[in-house]
This record gives sequence, structure tokens and C-alpha cells, in this order.
Amino acid sequence: MSGRAPVRYDYEKDPAAIYRQSFAIVRAEADLERIPAELHPAAIRLIHACGMPGVIADLAWSDGVAAKVAAALRGGAPVFTDVRMVAEGIIASRLPAQNPVRCLLNDPRTPDLAARLGTTRSAAAVDLWREELAGAVVVIGNAPTALFHLLERIGEGFPQPAAILGFPVGFVGAAESKEALIANPFAIPYLALRGRHGGSAMAAAALNALAGGVPEEAPR
Repeated sequence: MSGRAPVRYDYEKDPAAIYRQSFAIVRAEADLERIPAELHPAAIRLIHACGMPGVIADLAWSDGVAAKVAAALRGGAPVFTDVRMVAEGIIASRLPAQNPVRCLLNDPRTPDLAARLGTTRSAAAVDLWREELAGAVVVIGNAPTALFHLLERIGEGFPQPAAILGFPVGFVGAAESKEALIANPFAIPYLALRGRHGGSAMAAAALNALAGGVPEEAPR
């Protein structure tokens, strides 16, 4: 025995109570007025993922994107992600049709393809999506190069996904890639977070919200 007095803290331990309190605080502090009602779950989950109610001031969307994502998922569309962290953050039980979640970053073909193209592995992996890209839901949470490359490939004739959720993070290309998505000339539905912030947790949170709402509202 060390002789130290036991240390105890008073904190909430019940998972359901933590969720209830968290989302109640988010709703109390967030300004959701400018955001369409169908995107409130996404906005709430994004705030929950980063702890910053003000982040949704930078949220950008195309009309009807929530319905487009929901319809694609109900129809069994695959979900493509740029990195494993996004894929791991997606709650499979909330996907309505046991939708496959695909990340080909670690596919054995990807490194050679990246070297040949002179780009990142995340961007090169986009080329491996082609056969299943039509009507898919794309969730980019890390790599601006992946989002830029996807838009370029669509311009070259790749099939169009049902929607793109754009949340690249960082200082080089992140803000620019999301502006390219927002201005995309292909009329692809999108949800994006302007500026440098974003990341895998927020990208997964957005998809989880569009697939299944927020925990206390989603069907069990």
C-alpha cells in the first residue's frame, strides 16, 4: 500500500445521461436559426465532435443534401472515405442498409498508383473507387488532395456520387478544396465546413447524423 488517500471525483458515468446532457447543452448554446431543420442533427453532431458551438457558422450545404444522402443510404449505396479514421468513426448500426464503408488508402495498389500520379495515397485511392462511385456517398475528413482529385476525376468522366461530405482539415489546401466542392460545376450535393477546421471525427459525425440523427432521437 502506498499510504495515499484514495482520490475520488464527482462525474457523470452513465453513457445515456452523458449523451442527453451533452446534446441538451449543444442545443442551448448553438445558433441553429440559419440552418435548415433537416440539417440540425448534422450541426448538433458536428458541435458535439469538436466542442465548439460557433463552428457551424462555417457550415455550407446544397439544398436537399440531407434527403439525397438518406435516400442513397437507404438504397444500399456504399460509403467511401479518404482515411481509416473516418471509416472507424462511422457507426455501422446507424446505416440503414448495412452499407459497406470503403477506405482504400491501404489497398496494395495504392502506393504505386500514388507514385505514378505524383500525389498522396489518399488522392490516389480515389481512382480505385471508380467502379462503385456512381450514387455512392463520399466522406472526406482529412486529405484536401483526395477532395481535389475526386473533383478532377469527375470532371474527366468518373461517375458522380450521390453526395460529398467535405471536411478536410489543415493549413495547405483544406479551405481551398472545400470551396472547390461548394462551387462544383457538376451539381453534386454537398455538406462542407468552410475554412481550415474539419477532420475525421467531424466528417464521421456528419455522416452519422445524416444516417441516424442524434442518439436520443435515433431509432433503437
